[in-house]
Amino acid sequence: MKTIQLDQMTTTKMTLAGAKDVYKQLPISKADGSPLFSFRVFTIEPGGHTPYHTHEFEHLNYIIEGQGVLVNEAGQESPVKKGGFALVLPGEKHQYRNTSADHPFIMICAVPKEYE
Repeated sequence: MKTIQLDQMTTTKMTLAGAKDVYKQLPISKADGSPLFSFRVFTIEPGGHTPYHTHEFEHLNYIIEGQGVLVNEAGQESPVKKGGFALVLPGEKHQYRNTSADHPFIMICAVPKEYE
Protein backbone atom coordinates (compact mmCIF):
# COMPACT_ATOMS: atom_id res chain seq x y z
CA MET A 1 0.00 0.00 0.00
CA LYS A 2 1.18 3.53 -0.72
CA THR A 3 -0.11 6.97 0.17
CA ILE A 4 1.47 10.25 -0.83
CA GLN A 5 0.51 13.90 -1.14
CA LEU A 6 0.94 15.52 -4.53
CA ASP A 7 2.80 18.46 -2.99
CA GLN A 8 5.45 15.98 -1.77
CA MET A 9 6.19 14.74 -5.31
CA THR A 10 9.09 15.78 -7.49
CA THR A 11 8.00 17.95 -10.43
CA THR A 12 9.77 17.62 -13.79
CA LYS A 13 9.44 20.03 -16.71
CA MET A 14 8.48 18.21 -19.90
CA THR A 15 11.08 18.62 -22.63
CA LEU A 16 9.30 16.76 -25.44
CA ALA A 17 9.20 18.60 -28.76
CA GLY A 18 5.96 20.57 -28.98
CA ALA A 19 5.39 20.82 -25.22
CA LYS A 20 5.15 24.32 -23.76
CA ASP A 21 5.13 25.03 -20.02
CA VAL A 22 4.09 21.48 -19.00
CA TYR A 23 5.21 19.80 -15.77
CA LYS A 24 4.84 16.15 -14.74
CA GLN A 25 4.57 14.31 -11.44
CA LEU A 26 4.38 10.53 -11.05
CA PRO A 27 2.59 9.63 -7.80
CA ILE A 28 1.82 5.97 -8.69
CA SER A 29 3.70 3.79 -11.18
CA LYS A 30 5.11 0.35 -11.84
CA ALA A 31 8.01 1.34 -9.55
CA ASP A 32 5.44 1.22 -6.72
CA GLY A 33 4.30 -2.26 -7.75
CA SER A 34 1.16 -1.12 -9.58
CA PRO A 35 0.13 -4.14 -11.66
CA LEU A 36 -1.73 -2.29 -14.45
CA PHE A 37 -1.64 1.52 -14.45
CA SER A 38 0.56 4.52 -13.84
CA PHE A 39 -1.06 7.73 -12.60
CA ARG A 40 0.68 10.83 -13.84
CA VAL A 41 -0.26 14.40 -12.96
CA PHE A 42 0.35 17.10 -15.54
CA THR A 43 0.31 20.80 -14.80
CA ILE A 44 0.01 23.05 -17.82
CA GLU A 45 0.77 26.69 -17.12
CA PRO A 46 -1.35 29.51 -18.65
CA GLY A 47 -0.78 29.57 -22.41
CA GLY A 48 0.91 26.17 -22.28
CA HIS A 49 0.09 22.93 -24.09
CA THR A 50 1.12 19.32 -24.47
CA PRO A 51 2.64 18.09 -27.75
CA TYR A 52 0.19 17.39 -30.59
CA HIS A 53 0.76 13.64 -30.79
CA THR A 54 -0.48 10.04 -31.00
CA HIS A 55 0.51 6.82 -29.27
CA GLU A 56 -0.55 3.19 -29.10
CA PHE A 57 -2.24 3.29 -25.69
CA GLU A 58 -5.24 4.99 -24.12
CA HIS A 59 -5.22 7.94 -21.72
CA LEU A 60 -7.80 8.17 -18.96
CA ASN A 61 -7.88 11.77 -17.75
CA TYR A 62 -9.49 13.58 -14.82
CA ILE A 63 -9.23 17.37 -14.54
CA ILE A 64 -8.22 18.37 -10.99
CA GLU A 65 -8.02 22.12 -11.51
CA GLY A 66 -8.50 24.76 -14.18
CA GLN A 67 -9.90 24.77 -17.68
CA GLY A 68 -8.65 24.05 -21.14
CA VAL A 69 -9.39 22.26 -24.38
CA LEU A 70 -8.64 18.83 -25.78
CA VAL A 71 -7.80 19.19 -29.48
CA ASN A 72 -8.45 16.28 -31.87
CA GLU A 73 -6.85 15.38 -35.20
CA ALA A 74 -9.22 17.66 -37.14
CA GLY A 75 -8.28 20.60 -34.90
CA GLN A 76 -11.67 20.56 -33.15
CA GLU A 77 -11.44 21.82 -29.56
CA SER A 78 -13.51 20.14 -26.84
CA PRO A 79 -13.70 22.18 -23.61
CA VAL A 80 -12.55 20.44 -20.42
CA LYS A 81 -12.58 21.80 -16.88
CA LYS A 82 -12.26 20.94 -13.20
CA GLY A 83 -14.26 17.82 -12.36
CA GLY A 84 -14.37 16.60 -15.96
CA PHE A 85 -13.14 13.36 -17.52
CA ALA A 86 -11.66 12.63 -20.95
CA LEU A 87 -10.77 9.43 -22.78
CA VAL A 88 -8.15 9.47 -25.55
CA LEU A 89 -8.14 6.18 -27.43
CA PRO A 90 -5.07 4.50 -28.93
CA GLY A 91 -4.02 6.17 -32.17
CA GLU A 92 -6.06 9.35 -31.63
CA LYS A 93 -4.03 12.48 -32.35
CA HIS A 94 -4.54 14.95 -29.51
CA GLN A 95 -3.27 17.91 -27.55
CA TYR A 96 -4.26 19.53 -24.25
CA ARG A 97 -4.15 23.32 -24.05
CA ASN A 98 -4.60 25.58 -21.04
CA THR A 99 -7.05 28.34 -22.06
CA SER A 100 -6.73 30.36 -18.86
CA ALA A 101 -4.67 33.53 -18.81
CA ASP A 102 -3.80 33.22 -15.13
CA HIS A 103 -4.52 29.76 -13.66
CA PRO A 104 -2.81 26.38 -14.16
CA PHE A 105 -4.60 23.44 -15.77
CA ILE A 106 -3.94 20.27 -13.73
CA MET A 107 -5.01 16.74 -14.68
CA ILE A 108 -4.50 13.14 -13.72
CA CYS A 109 -3.49 10.98 -16.66
CA ALA A 110 -3.76 7.22 -16.17
CA VAL A 111 -1.92 5.03 -18.68
CA PRO A 112 -0.91 1.37 -18.83
CA LYS A 113 2.18 1.02 -16.64
CA GLU A 114 4.30 -0.19 -19.56
CA TYR A 115 4.12 3.25 -21.15
CA GLU A 116 5.45 5.26 -18.22
